[in-house]
Amino acid sequence: MQRLEYTNEKLGERYVEYTHDSGLKIFICPKQDYSSAYAMFGTRYGSIDTRFKQGGDADFTDVPPGIAHFLEHKLFESEEGDVFSLFAETGASANAFTAFDRTCYLFSCAGRFEDNLKILVNFVQSPYFTAQTVSKEQGIIGQEIRMYDDSAPWRVFFNLLTALYHNHPVRIDIAGTVESIAEITPELLYRCYKTFYNLNNMFICIAGNMDPDRTAALIESGLKPAEKIDIARGEFSEPKQAVKQKVLQSLEVSIPLFAYGFKEECTGQRTLFERISADMLLQVISSNFSRLYRELFDEGLINDSFSAEYFCGHSYAVNIFQGQSANPETVAARIDAELQRLKNEGIDSESFDRILKMQYGRSIMKYNSVENTADALVQCAFTGCGLFDELEVYAKISKSDLEARLATHYNKESSALSVVNKK
Repeated sequence: MQRLEYTNEKLGERYVEYTHDSGLKIFICPKQDYSSAYAMFGTRYGSIDTRFKQGGDADFTDVPPGIAHFLEHKLFESEEGDVFSLFAETGASANAFTAFDRTCYLFSCAGRFEDNLKILVNFVQSPYFTAQTVSKEQGIIGQEIRMYDDSAPWRVFFNLLTALYHNHPVRIDIAGTVESIAEITPELLYRCYKTFYNLNNMFICIAGNMDPDRTAALIESGLKPAEKIDIARGEFSEPKQAVKQKVLQSLEVSIPLFAYGFKEECTGQRTLFERISADMLLQVISSNFSRLYRELFDEGLINDSFSAEYFCGHSYAVNIFQGQSANPETVAARIDAELQRLKNEGIDSESFDRILKMQYGRSIMKYNSVENTADALVQCAFTGCGLFDELEVYAKISKSDLEARLATHYNKESSALSVVNKK
């Protein structure tokens, strides 16, 4: 395997990047003074990958929404039984998640790390799907979908995406619908697995108390032969304008929830600089240090649930303001007014410096957690950036960079307000 090592003397941190002959990327950040370890085996495959083809295919394959999440659930089953029971025997805590552009399988442990790593590497490479087990899972996930249909935070978020996006599959619930998962078959699951769970499309990220080279050798010994597959993903034409600028739903809530979002152009993966500048700008606009937050809070228009998020992944990005308010429309209008004020007057230097220090501090603090460090390594796998590159961006970014972004983003025609009201 190819081996590259990176060190940051100021932080006292290092990590090693390995590239296996199959194309699998392995990132390991050793932390010798820690008693725990955290490992993730992931694939660049998520809920938005509903249309794809392999290199030799003539036509694209369309699969039902929710199949990536369904596959994640099924992979924990084998002919021998439930994989969770194997982790329970070693004392590890295991889990998995499917997002819009990735699926990850993970464990954390304070002992028997190598035993747990062997379990992880083996079961992710061992699919087992039958008509009987698929039918059973359709009922289980169908109940999960119905449960989330009554979750106000979940609905306010996905209602926003359906109001913003015309065609992009990010507008569809990660779990799909009861109707879409009914179309899933073992054959479709195997086709998705063989396409996206190819080692060339995967990564392993680990942080904790272990020797990197020994760990990489252990992983290599457990990898099954895999031919590299070229994947072509479906492209979706997406207008700049939102589908509609307001969407309302009524659920059992004590205070209305809102999510006010501005979508961006549907291009590829955002660069590290784009993600950092977008996040910093949102904090300048709406953090609890900001003028907007203080005014809205003092007038009783928001409470301490108010926050902002740069929601982005492969080919999608939305700047979102969210929280609780008895007057969501008024809050959205005040956000618009504050955006216009900042465009006209510029960003206050004191506010910029405060947010820069806060974000820089958070970036350093993540190295105190094996979980947060491993999550940061996943971003390296996705974007091609280095683990320490974030600190270099903070050292170079300027107030004018944020003002330039403000001048070209937050277009009203690309915005929508989602509200979940009291029944």
